Amino acid sequence: MALQAKTLVTSKWLADALKVQGKMRILDTSWFLPKLRRNAKSEFKKKHIPGAAFFDIDQCCDKTSPLDHMLPSERNFADYVGNLGIEHDTHVVLYDASQFGAFSAPRVWWMFRVFGHSAVSLLNGGLRNWELEGLPVSDQYVKPSPSEFKASLNRSWIKTYEDILDNLDTKRFQVVDARPAGRFRGLEPEPRDNTEPGHIPGSINVPFHSFLSTSGHFLPKEQLQGLFARAGVDLSLPICVLCGSTVTACNVALAAHECGHPDVSVYDGGWSEWYTRAVPENVISEGRGKHL
Repeated sequence: MALQAKTLVTSKWLADALKVQGKMRILDTSWFLPKLRRNAKSEFKKKHIPGAAFFDIDQCCDKTSPLDHMLPSERNFADYVGNLGIEHDTHVVLYDASQFGAFSAPRVWWMFRVFGHSAVSLLNGGLRNWELEGLPVSDQYVKPSPSEFKASLNRSWIKTYEDILDNLDTKRFQVVDARPAGRFRGLEPEPRDNTEPGHIPGSINVPFHSFLSTSGHFLPKEQLQGLFARAGVDLSLPICVLCGSTVTACNVALAAHECGHPDVSVYDGGWSEWYTRAVPENVISEGRGKHL
């Protein structure tokens, strides 16, 4: 039976856990949009939670795809994670250094789960709050000894362009877009070249940062449930999430999981793929939209 772990852990919990030599691996999963001009790996080398290793979503991905950081194969994920010293019974704790408190870490949390590893937690509040609480950081890094990790991909949690296209008619699942409202509506630019803003017909917009408090922590369960309800998302029905390249979309997946909906799927190609492939009438926009 797979090990389970609490989804969200506090800085105090992690600080206490670090004092006990248990089977745990901390991963800094920081990733930033190119326009921010922040180098996550360089920042990690200068400052990270003691004992952490770096998880690079641009390396642990399908490098044959023209789209950014698409899911890797089972073998590639297993090799990458094994080289970080993670085994089937390792408790993995993730964080990122985003100003939001959680940006890319929920994506890696979802990746571990879609590859069959349930013993994975997110540091609630991220590195931002770890430091605010006066907890130590380090510039020292010891490369983990490689371990053997077995990955088993849950394909039902992944949607393709064809699945989303088919869903326009069948409406088998709700599509939730986690991008900021301006991009969803088509009024603010996308961060990637050659892509106009807008959204998939029938999709619901719940920006990823809506789930986080001003302090960078995930909102309590009751508030998360209210947020979904106000947006028109029915937590009793299937949900698929996306954003630009399906990184911050996983904030929605984590929030739904906290509300008792653990089986959220992702459209891995995200808006980047949809805009490229969709016919103009399937790009809904209050701005320019898509023209042939």
